[in-house]
Amino acid sequence: MEGLILLWTALFGACVGSFTNVVVWRLPRRESVVFPGSHCPRCGHAIRWHDNLPLLGWLLLRGRCRDCHAPISWRYPAVETLSAALWLSALMVWPAAGGGVPGELLPWVGLPLIALLLPLVLIDLDHLWLPEPLCRWGVVLGLIVSLAGGTELLASHLIGAVLALLVLEALSALAERLLGQPALGLGDAKLAALGGAWLGLPGITAAMAIAVFMGALAGSFGRLSGRLGPKQPFPFGPFIGLGIWLVWLTGPNWWWDLWLQGLGL
Repeated sequence: MEGLILLWTALFGACVGSFTNVVVWRLPRRESVVFPGSHCPRCGHAIRWHDNLPLLGWLLLRGRCRDCHAPISWRYPAVETLSAALWLSALMVWPAAGGGVPGELLPWVGLPLIALLLPLVLIDLDHLWLPEPLCRWGVVLGLIVSLAGGTELLASHLIGAVLALLVLEALSALAERLLGQPALGLGDAKLAALGGAWLGLPGITAAMAIAVFMGALAGSFGRLSGRLGPKQPFPFGPFIGLGIWLVWLTGPNWWWDLWLQGLGL
């Protein structure tokens, strides 16, 4: 039975990953993610249903369009595989984690969260842009999920979302004033608000600490290696998304204990 659950979770995750590819391609181009159906961006021919099967379709086509033979990026099956892996990771959420949501709803309520985070991260990597509609619906959905834990949990998550938004917007304005150029995008603040709606104030605080630490490491490596120029911007959203997902799976206390132990406290 457990094997079947894992299999179906991975399959559904891969299917959602296939749709994620559509969202990531079309949303920045202001195209509908529903109409028209999946088609080759080169020749415009509709993709047959059996060619659209996650992973399998790309392999059977050998990475080329059936009609015009244009190459199909390896990124499509990679995103489908990553989505399947993330859906499986959602099953590993710790009992005391999940943003305080009642245990009987875990791990399934985490699946919509990762379905939102993945396209946001990928779009930010490509375009340095975090679409507001995805962030806004993520906040709404997170608050609805938190309501399952009662009004007290809802209030905590609402406070977390509002404070995350306000603090990051304030930091963005302060950094721009001090540095003379944008350091944090307003999309980062909206993604943090999404995290606050799902994790509450303690959770989003831990998630942002993870994001800052990982972002600082990546930025330092990029500057030292020459891959990033002195003032070249790089996406911070992926690090926020990573922090949100890690805290969702484990809860914030584990991370605070880890950091305190690292400091010898």
